[in-house]
Amino acid sequence: MNELKPYSESCARNRDPILEVLRAHFADRRRVLEIGSGTGQHAVHFAAALPQLTWQTSDLGPNLPGIRLWLEGAGLQNLPPPLELGAFGPWPAVRYDAVFTANTLHIMSWECVRALFAALPRVLTEDGVLAVYGPFNYNGAFTSASNAAFDAWLKQRSADSGIRDFSAVDALARSCGLTLAEDRPMPANNRTLIWRRSGAVSTRIVPT
Repeated sequence: MNELKPYSESCARNRDPILEVLRAHFADRRRVLEIGSGTGQHAVHFAAALPQLTWQTSDLGPNLPGIRLWLEGAGLQNLPPPLELGAFGPWPAVRYDAVFTANTLHIMSWECVRALFAALPRVLTEDGVLAVYGPFNYNGAFTSASNAAFDAWLKQRSADSGIRDFSAVDALARSCGLTLAEDRPMPANNRTLIWRRSGAVSTRIVPT
């Protein structure tokens, strides 16, 4: 691997479990906006496995060079150049029938999380799908000791960050016309949450 490429071990570990969920919920999708693409590893893996998708990466400006290295190395036709995008924009003028974001909500401030969800109706089509991967609390409680330790580490880095409660995030989703379609448990005490703009039936699985 090119030493200049950024690399995330967690991306390498979680990409296949996430892909399993995306195969089901993105099977009929065509244009995906990934918010917070990080290293670009997820984008390359998912775009290669789901060639019917145009996978649009985006992130803050400092992360774009690393994403470009991954995209250029992959040489995939369904990976356009990355967009500079933060929670407050600038949001693209085009619409996407899917939005994906992984490991972002807990590193943002709650103000940024709210801004992100408020912007979704501008970029999602009327039948759009939202997929969010990461750790979540339920009923105000951590789902594992490791998540509690991770939350403490996040707050040491930034007091505004931290693992979000599912109910608070779901309320934001519902406020912008999204209905929960699935809440799937993932390895390492993470979840993949799927919302749809049409009235999908909730299949939320309550953690034990």
